[in-house]
Amino acid sequence: MEHATNANTFVANTERAHWHDQSLWFVRTKRDRMAQSLAEWEQLRAQASAIKGYTLAHLGELLEQFEREATARGAVVHWAETTEDHNRIVLELLQARGMTRVVKSKSMLTEECHLNPFLERHGVEVIDTDLGERIVQLRKEPPSHIVLPAIHIKKEEVGELFHEHLGTEQGATDPQYLTEAARQHLREKFLAAEAGLTGVNFAIAETGGIVVCTNEGNADLGVSLPKLHIACMGIEKLIPRLEDLGTFTRLLARSATGQPITTYTSHFHGPRDGGELHIILVDAGRSKIVGTKEFREALHCIRCGACMNTCPVYRRSGGHSYESTVPGPIGSVLGPLREPDKYHSLPFACSLCGSCTDVCPVKIPLHHQLLRFRRTLAETRKIPWTKRAGMKVMGWMFRRPWAYRWSGWLARRVMPWLPRFLVYNRLNPWGKQREMPEMPKRSFRELYQIERPK
Repeated sequence: MEHATNANTFVANTERAHWHDQSLWFVRTKRDRMAQSLAEWEQLRAQASAIKGYTLAHLGELLEQFEREATARGAVVHWAETTEDHNRIVLELLQARGMTRVVKSKSMLTEECHLNPFLERHGVEVIDTDLGERIVQLRKEPPSHIVLPAIHIKKEEVGELFHEHLGTEQGATDPQYLTEAARQHLREKFLAAEAGLTGVNFAIAETGGIVVCTNEGNADLGVSLPKLHIACMGIEKLIPRLEDLGTFTRLLARSATGQPITTYTSHFHGPRDGGELHIILVDAGRSKIVGTKEFREALHCIRCGACMNTCPVYRRSGGHSYESTVPGPIGSVLGPLREPDKYHSLPFACSLCGSCTDVCPVKIPLHHQLLRFRRTLAETRKIPWTKRAGMKVMGWMFRRPWAYRWSGWLARRVMPWLPRFLVYNRLNPWGKQREMPEMPKRSFRELYQIERPK
């Protein structure tokens, strides 16, 4: 289904749409304050982009170095070419040890692999321990944001959900009370868990270590009690040296939530005493993206969500309208790169305002990539014929100044007299939830001729 069609459901609830918009813009303003507090902010962005560029240019050798160093420190490294390979490896690790209870911290990679339903089909209980992730898991829906997974849900809805599943008081909406109930519920799951599963924010080739960043401490607790720690990471999460890490930790939390640093930035170099650490390196199409000149910079992404918080389309249409694991501007590039037939509408869910590019901490030229993708999709006929026909007509007109002037002259005279149903109908999607502005009596060219300096 197309993004615009999905968005209709979200924007139909005007109150929620405005509340969602304002909540994300609040996070964006916090990001701005943090960025402005560092004189070297732009230098950090440029440095991070350069590090990521170097990593992708030397990805093969850096991955081999990471495997050597991680293995030397007692970890076991697995290679997964596809999402199916990733899920199979996780299941085999659990089944070989007779484990059926897993606690999982936030991991967009496992969402991409649809790991939870896969494990559940094989008799494994998987509990998301991030509070937002647990809320959407109980609602049986995917996250709508990569950092704020339950941003689309109001506290009253959380209260109803917890009353149904956790036995809280009916009608309770106090965040402190609901959070405490979730904490007690999850503590039981932590104590009963046989394995802990995490994502990876950064993997360091030089040391073979991995870094996991959270604000709730759930990742630390989830892998400290069980003996088995499974860490799942896309191969683009690699950075070359330990000293590079400081650049990214200074950018990540400031861009994501407007914090100086995440509350917990946890380093894992090998397994804990008596435990096991298994690291799964997942390709799942990333190598192909590295090979594309126009789009490889999309793999610089550090999953901060800043582009979503600023995007006027995402803020007003909600994350679920993208039907993609990673929504928003970065998802509108990554989705079509992997499955152009399924996600062909996403590059058009963009106003080309450029705000996503402005806030990206690793300087991904997102709006340029989205514009380039529109051309690619048009050339490969991945977009509806109606859109292709419309673009051809507009292209013909824009290449002929006389046609452009004549169209403007005609519109200024005809539009005010057209019956409303001719403009606002099912054949004109732009008429939905919009009102045409009043037509000016003169064109810009005419006004310029009158007002220009003599």
